Amino acid sequence: MSAKKGLRADSTHFTLEGAPFLILGGSIHYFRVPRAYWRDRLLKLKACGLNTLTTYVPWNLHEPERGVFLFQEQLDMEAYIRLAGELGLWVILRPGPYICAECDLGGLPSWLLQDKKMKVRTTYSGFTSAVNSYFDNLIPRITPLQFKNGGPIIAVQLDNEYGSYAKDKQYMLFIKEALLSRGISELLLTSDNHKELKNGGVDGVLQTVNMQNLSNDGLQHLATLQPNKPLMVMEFWPGWFDVWGGLHHVFAAQEMISIVRQLLDRGISINFYMFHGGTNFGFMNGANNDGTYRPQTTSYDYDAPLTESGDYTTKYHLLRNLLSTYNKKPLPEPPAVQSRRAYEPVVVSHYISLWETLQCAETHFRADDPISMENLPANHSNGQSYGYTLYQTDIHSGGELNSRKHVHDRALVFIDRELIGVLDCKTQTVKISHSKSKRTLSLLVENCGRLNYGSAMDNQQKGISGDISLEDVPLKRFSMYCLDMKPSFINRLQSQKWMSVRQKPTYPAFFRGTLVVDKPTDTFLKLPNWSKGVVFVNGRNLGRHWSVGPQKALYLPGPWLRSGDNEIMVFEELNAAEKIHFAENPEYGKTINVPIE
Repeated sequence: MSAKKGLRADSTHFTLEGAPFLILGGSIHYFRVPRAYWRDRLLKLKACGLNTLTTYVPWNLHEPERGVFLFQEQLDMEAYIRLAGELGLWVILRPGPYICAECDLGGLPSWLLQDKKMKVRTTYSGFTSAVNSYFDNLIPRITPLQFKNGGPIIAVQLDNEYGSYAKDKQYMLFIKEALLSRGISELLLTSDNHKELKNGGVDGVLQTVNMQNLSNDGLQHLATLQPNKPLMVMEFWPGWFDVWGGLHHVFAAQEMISIVRQLLDRGISINFYMFHGGTNFGFMNGANNDGTYRPQTTSYDYDAPLTESGDYTTKYHLLRNLLSTYNKKPLPEPPAVQSRRAYEPVVVSHYISLWETLQCAETHFRADDPISMENLPANHSNGQSYGYTLYQTDIHSGGELNSRKHVHDRALVFIDRELIGVLDCKTQTVKISHSKSKRTLSLLVENCGRLNYGSAMDNQQKGISGDISLEDVPLKRFSMYCLDMKPSFINRLQSQKWMSVRQKPTYPAFFRGTLVVDKPTDTFLKLPNWSKGVVFVNGRNLGRHWSVGPQKALYLPGPWLRSGDNEIMVFEELNAAEKIHFAENPEYGKTINVPIE
């Protein structure tokens, strides 16, 4: 009996099971979509005329602590892939280890950065040993789901956009061997932006290109690099991601369809990144640095064919009409859209000051010098990955407090619990009034998101990463509190003494109110006249809110609510309002048009 013939790239077109095959793919990330909605989103992808699902695999979520692996519930990657297969979709898997994906540190776990010599995405032994350990756990979960074993996985991508990094010529060979030696036997791919194709390839692996328009020579360059091979746009960007303080990116539907039609007319395979973006729940978002540090928003709507909450868009309908001509059978009817509602506003009832929650901190540690989050002795020596860290020391004078660019990423500065300023990438100094009496200096430092792209990924330590000085004298003797805001921390808050909001709150603080629900339904949570912080619903971290926009509403999935009482808790840094509001529709702010070169 001959072996089943999977996806092949032996000529100018793909073949699958020996027959010509045009990849019509769409990216939907299981970790950005509530598990209760996986089936809905995949059915909508199939009803649009796509035949292939692509997804990344985020190492930082699957191994949050060294040697601790999570593949359950929201992170049940195998169930997601099997579901795609049951629905008649093929799967292209992109397991990294680096994925970019606008995730914190590009999906790499922050505990890697405890090694001061760390060189991520190279053959540095500290990195390769961590990858090997991760792949020893991950790849055996993937191999049974390959095409040759009756599963839906027809191709696997090596790392991601290595041509833009390219610090070690042996690295991609290492990743290739790491996959092959563990039983990956389907077609191997790489993907790169058009400018970096020449640096991203590896022998025996098919190259693909990422792009948004046809004005560059990416496809021609790809054809020249590997003649007589099928062409594929692994990431066709129907929109773009947003950053805090920026504008909401949109890409005109008619322009997108025109480009897609030209690609398909040429027989070029395509994958929409994203087909459905979803949400950067919790502290998942990454950041970019184009000369200025720019963290990404909680929403990952991406102006994709399916909205953040799973609605159909003009892009979806136009694309479905186009793709219907590339499908031999009539397309299935698109599933009904989830209902949404604007609940009545929730009145905030109680608060507890951050200063009163320090006993709930994961770790309280003292040292002569400030220590970065990753090196705080929290979580069984894995350090702190996300959230906030409070640094405190006593001062006996005043003058200029200088961060020396060691604050990452944003610090609220307090003297005896009174806010006196903010330190961030733009503001390095704060003036402190003179006094000879002893005062407590506190810096509440937030990891706003590690860079997910670029050459500086080895240097993404958060918190305070070196000396800070007062009048040019380095400060010493710090107390540090790990405020990671994990579920265990949020649970500990419940047993603390909360105050009625009739008493004037002391900031920063946690505020809470109760949303009473009859039938749980999707909604968007809005915080007009609030400032900055994090929202928790029934203990679940919904994401960050920030008045600078562009995003003004957080997607709250109905499955995360329950009939009856639901606790809404908001961590607010500077200014709370009396109510928490809800809306039926998102509010993504003023728009800016792409394409992106």
